[in-house]
Parts: sequence; C-alpha cells; structure tokens
Amino acid sequence: MSRWVLIFIALAIIGYGFFEARQLVGGPDIEITAPTDGTATSSVWVRIEGVARNISFLTINDAPAYTDESGRFYEVLTPPPGLSIVTVAAVDRFGREIEKSISINLLNYCYESQG
Repeated sequence: MSRWVLIFIALAIIGYGFFEARQLVGGPDIEITAPTDGTATSSVWVRIEGVARNISFLTINDAPAYTDESGRFYEVLTPPPGLSIVTVAAVDRFGREIEKSISINLLNYCYESQG
C-alpha cells in the first residue's frame, strides 16, 4: 500500500472519532417543548414534554424522570393554583449539569353556590 493511502485512512479514522466525540464535548442539553414558558391553564394536570440529549440522569422538580431511546421525556404534574416553576435538570456521565425552567400559571376559578 502506498504511504498516501495509509495517511488518508488514518486521517479518516481520526476525523470520524472527532465527529462522534462532538456530542461528548458539547455536554448535556435539555429542550422543553411543552408547555411554553408563561402558559396559563385551568387544567388540574399539566404535561411537561421535551427532549434531553447526552445525559445520564434526568429530574423534573427534583424527582427522577426517564427518557425513551430518542431522548424524549414527559411527566404529568398537578401543580397548586397560582404561579409554579417547573425545573428540568440533567447530568451527563462526566458530571456536567444543566437545568431549564418554565413558569406555569394554574388558574383557580371559584364558583359561588346557587343554593
């Protein structure tokens, strides 16, 4: 084999290694897709959805949460009436941490009895 072919193969292997390592270098990432920050709702249940990448551990409001194979997660919460902050946090296998928060306003309508 020619020396140039060996150099090309070595560079291709090194380049592929850097390409695959880009996710490890970037650290953990969280994207909360629903609900949007500042959402107001009168529903008792709120479904938090999103995608987490490059993580080894995930929590939603300090409770363990789980992802599927593609990194998608969801959790159904029952926040108290008023303004609530939902925090999604993650740690990668190197101990790097990230957290994202959104606020939700749960409207509480009081009805007077007609009796």
